[in-house]
Amino acid sequence: MMNAATLRRWAIVSNALVPLTAQAQEAPPAAPAEAQAAGDIIVTAQRREQRLQDVPVAVTAFGADQLKSNNIESVQDIATRTPGLSIGQVDPINQNFSMRGIGSASGISQNAGGDASVVVFVDGVYAGRGGIPDLDSLDLERVEVLRGPQGTLFGKNAIGGLVQFVSRRPSADPSFHIEGGYGNYNRYSILAYGNMPITDTTFLSVGFSHKQRDGFEYNETTGNRVNNENLTTGRVALRFVPTDALDIVLRADWADQNQLGNPRHNNCNTAFAGGVHCAGINPDPRTVNAYTDGYIKRFIQTYSAEINYDTPLGKLTSVTAVRKVDFRFLTPFFSNPVNPPNQIESTDFGHEWDNQLSQELRLAFNAFGNKLHGQTGIYYLREHNNRIEGQIQDFATPAISGTAIYPQYARARSFALFGQVDYDILPTLTATVGARMTWEHKEGEFAGYKVSGPGLPPPLGSLAGYDVHGAKSWKAFTPRFALNWKVTPDVMLYGSVARGYKSGGFQGLSGTAAGAATPYDPEFAWGYEAGAKTQWFDRKLTFNLALFRTDYKDLQVSQLIPLCCVVVSNAAKARLQGVEVEAVARPFAGFQLDGSYSYLDAKFTAYSIPGQNYTGNQLPRSPRNKFNVGAQYELPLGDWSAKARVDYAWVGDAYFEASNIPQQLWPAHENLDARVSLRAPGKAWELSVWGKNLTDALVPTYVTYFGPYQQTLVPYAPPRTYGVTLAFDM
Repeated sequence: MMNAATLRRWAIVSNALVPLTAQAQEAPPAAPAEAQAAGDIIVTAQRREQRLQDVPVAVTAFGADQLKSNNIESVQDIATRTPGLSIGQVDPINQNFSMRGIGSASGISQNAGGDASVVVFVDGVYAGRGGIPDLDSLDLERVEVLRGPQGTLFGKNAIGGLVQFVSRRPSADPSFHIEGGYGNYNRYSILAYGNMPITDTTFLSVGFSHKQRDGFEYNETTGNRVNNENLTTGRVALRFVPTDALDIVLRADWADQNQLGNPRHNNCNTAFAGGVHCAGINPDPRTVNAYTDGYIKRFIQTYSAEINYDTPLGKLTSVTAVRKVDFRFLTPFFSNPVNPPNQIESTDFGHEWDNQLSQELRLAFNAFGNKLHGQTGIYYLREHNNRIEGQIQDFATPAISGTAIYPQYARARSFALFGQVDYDILPTLTATVGARMTWEHKEGEFAGYKVSGPGLPPPLGSLAGYDVHGAKSWKAFTPRFALNWKVTPDVMLYGSVARGYKSGGFQGLSGTAAGAATPYDPEFAWGYEAGAKTQWFDRKLTFNLALFRTDYKDLQVSQLIPLCCVVVSNAAKARLQGVEVEAVARPFAGFQLDGSYSYLDAKFTAYSIPGQNYTGNQLPRSPRNKFNVGAQYELPLGDWSAKARVDYAWVGDAYFEASNIPQQLWPAHENLDARVSLRAPGKAWELSVWGKNLTDALVPTYVTYFGPYQQTLVPYAPPRTYGVTLAFDM
């Protein structure tokens, strides 16, 4: 239970708010010449350096050159080009990943007691809260997307898959890069990063990025452009290599974001109740009518120490990290300039302080004349999440109008032993066995109080409110078995079976004491995958195929209940199966054609909640069909060079919630990006012109449907954007 001091703190915060009404790894050196010639990327998806084509796992990787050519600057850009990966957003900061149909909505992954199904790592540090820092300032070497359960090689459990961002390590090679850009919506950006040796054994790298632009939407009520951007990030890394056996890297990064909010556009039904709920609403989807702009503010700090030490037993790696997030938001939902009878206004607000400490220790070893490669390790995560969330409900019915706050103080601990060994049965046949044992504990204080208003605002169930303590422990054993056969040097077949696990949690926004104190259960999944990685015609054509099936148990699902809340429950069973294809063709020098296709059949095989049966429905954020295709051509112009690239992607229909009602549809949509660049002799500078979403497709990032008044509230993805960038390298 909360003590008096804690309650006073919540009271102070609420009084201030109410008036508003990639697991650790040693990054590889430059890829070998033969790998570069074939366009290969060297990855560490299995904790050791391998060609992407030699990794018997479904992995999509983006190297530094590809990130630049494709003008990738966000995780949404990565999802567009990755089969099986979808990302929704309830706001411009918090992403809702879904990998092969496995994902967590914001009602789970962003509440104080929940976890995400798809895990993000930045230089080996689990990014559990507040999103990720700006990708540009990281000076990325590559991005790796691993699909399917991951746990026998990585510290944090990942039942659906993981995305890891790997930056360049400080080195003895001095370099400096600076670029500036301008685009529509008055977009300004500046980026600078560099690397320099301090001594023969000490190296330093730094990075800085600032982006700002006007908002994509206009709020007629306030006269401001909302959903703007104002983001500053920075990082510093210091590397110390005193001996050939010892390598130490200290890293720190910061992200500071302070911008107006993301009010929802109100798609109302003019035929319902004589259009009374549409009064004052501008039908233009890029125009909103919120009584306030709202705001989004976050400050992220990450500090980590990575130590690699070569011992007689193998390489010992330690990664210690502290991550802190301060996140505040105010989001108006149902907000119109006119309030006729039965009109409603609803506003969400909150402030979250999250403190995360993680420690990973692992040993990589070889034996039997390099026939056996192994990794084993331990992982510890401690997270304290201090969150206050509130809702202001201004309804025409006084009995349900008012303001309520929901303080949550959740504490989580996770400890795991994990390991995996690969044994060469034959020179071309390798067997893999891995296992993980996880112990987790979550507890916290959860409360709900009415603070103002004539009535009882939903979802609060009583005027007395509640203040409860909840606690629960879980443990899970998750093995992995795999076999891969190198048929030829350029053809590999593989198959794997793995069990995935994600811990349970607590309802973040409950109406009753029982709902707040009662945890929902963990998720479990058995994943089966068979695939082929092939190259043909002297490696001018790369063609990879993966077939998969996942049998899911106790899937965590959030469902919006109008005039109540978002309810988190466990679906009984779900089945996910599909196929993914990736291909790259380089028929002649300078030209590349690449693309991917994924087919996904993701259904609930048994799922019902009181009054509703969702068995047979499609899982949220799970499009059945998705493909992308890209083409680029690099043309030498004497000592100069020019490069042009075009990317097109199409995603089929999906739903944002398990109900699969038409109002919650994520409609099929397309995306067209392009970039043209000119580079000076000696690569001294580069001028590029780029455009994103060139067809100006209107794509929702989330949908909230309020059935009683037939209103659909939608934030949208960015419209057509374009600009120019000038970069210098030294």
